[in-house]
Amino acid sequence: MEAEAAKLIGAGLATIALAGVGIGIGNIFGSFVIGALRNPAAAPKVFGNVLLGFALTEAIALFALVIALLLLFAF
Repeated sequence: MEAEAAKLIGAGLATIALAGVGIGIGNIFGSFVIGALRNPAAAPKVFGNVLLGFALTEAIALFALVIALLLLFAF
């Protein structure tokens, strides 16, 4: 296999993580909305944890994007 083809395949595989991140962010905010509708008084107390979960999940997407770009342009 040529090196250029291997780079493209590796970058494509690295971006598969973005699908998981989309599902994870949807689960985080979907669960928050369901919980906020069931108990509106607790929603402000939990919102900080929701933002933390979102930030950590989004960090995975950024790491996957950096890996893909490194594979494409640095190697």
